[in-house]
Amino acid sequence: MSVITRFAPSPTGYLHVGGARTALYCWLYARKMQGKFILRVEDTDTERSTQESVDAILDAMQWLDLHYDEGPYYQTQRFDRYRATCDQLLQEGKAYRCYCSKERLENLRNTQIENKEKPRYDGHCRDLQEAQAGSYVVRFRNPVLGIVEFDDLIRGKLSFSNAELDDLIIVRSDGVPTYNFTVVVDDLDMKITHVIRGDDHINNTPRQINILKALGATPPLYAHVSMILGSDGKRLSKRHGAVSVMQYREDGFLPEALLNYLVRLGWSHGDQEIFSREELVNLFDLRGVNKAPAAFNMEKLIWLNQHYMKTSSPEHVAKELAWHMQRLGVDTTQGPPLTEIVQAQAERSKTLKEMAEKSHYFYGAVHFNDEATKKHLTANEIPTLTMLRDEFTQLATWTKEPLHQVILNVSEKLGVKLGKIAQPLRVALTGDTVSPPMDVTLALLGRETTLSRINSALILCG
Repeated sequence: MSVITRFAPSPTGYLHVGGARTALYCWLYARKMQGKFILRVEDTDTERSTQESVDAILDAMQWLDLHYDEGPYYQTQRFDRYRATCDQLLQEGKAYRCYCSKERLENLRNTQIENKEKPRYDGHCRDLQEAQAGSYVVRFRNPVLGIVEFDDLIRGKLSFSNAELDDLIIVRSDGVPTYNFTVVVDDLDMKITHVIRGDDHINNTPRQINILKALGATPPLYAHVSMILGSDGKRLSKRHGAVSVMQYREDGFLPEALLNYLVRLGWSHGDQEIFSREELVNLFDLRGVNKAPAAFNMEKLIWLNQHYMKTSSPEHVAKELAWHMQRLGVDTTQGPPLTEIVQAQAERSKTLKEMAEKSHYFYGAVHFNDEATKKHLTANEIPTLTMLRDEFTQLATWTKEPLHQVILNVSEKLGVKLGKIAQPLRVALTGDTVSPPMDVTLALLGRETTLSRINSALILCG
């Protein structure tokens, strides 16, 4: 059997990390089984679905590099197909028109609640033989006897009594099909073999299986993934911090760090923590997915991000850093290559956003920290900075080793410790007291910028 999975988000907001993890599991399983991965946009909620949300989902999928083999398919472009399938079920007596008013249904629900019964439709229109006047919805004629049973690939055998499943609406009075109906038609038409999704859909699964069987189809295999919790044990939400995938990009995380973290939120392979994409494809197994919810740990994600910043190719990290520099309005065309900034700052930064904020002084004007200026750019530092400038001017080769030697020479000539030399120089060049080692910083800034900034600092000292 050729495996076909699908990721089917609703464009009513951003792509959150729970959805991204589901997409990742679907993508990994399809790749491992050398199958097909489909992206489907479930946009039938026309009041809440927006193009902005669609774009956010597509951008997140692209940033995470979860490329789909087919799609994106849009449900709003398939209404004719849903209508035809609904007509088929009506003709075969597997669905029926329900004319019950909202008032009747509300009274029914209230009565059932008062009687401590499970609220459900009572089948009032189930056996109507003739069409009625007025608006109507279409309901699926769910079996009243027997059970729906399936082997969940994560949770094992699950069983539901048909007596507990009422006749759900498959087409609303305005002609718009409902979620449980469109999903079934789409999964059938797209030949989906494995449905991997959140456990909030478990109660939908028996209903969808019954509709599939009514259409003469063999249901796919199902795997329901547990939710992601916050550090307080409650469902992950905005109060725990960023939940949007693209917010993690804005906060300075590499896509592979986020993916590596998300795959481990509920799946494991021994004690291994760090996986290449190739390893994930080779090792991923739905049987390794945990039934229990996983708690989001920001410290672990930051640790992974630092690892990838330090061990990934500087060229790769520099591409993401360029995006952050652009967001800060920093023009990086005049200055050192971003790959060299990555090599200089990776050990000193937790995120790319932090790296960008710490590196703007390599490009354009210096923004001086008032406290650092008052402490380190005083009249007492004029001899130090003057001697450094003069020796840098005479330097034949502008590389780390001779630059470091200049600082050592000035330290010896003035009879002071290196820190007394390096810190005023650091503030003069960067505007603050923190930077990569001075020889690295000098090499990256270049001779012309270095001399210009020392001259500007001498004016401040005077």
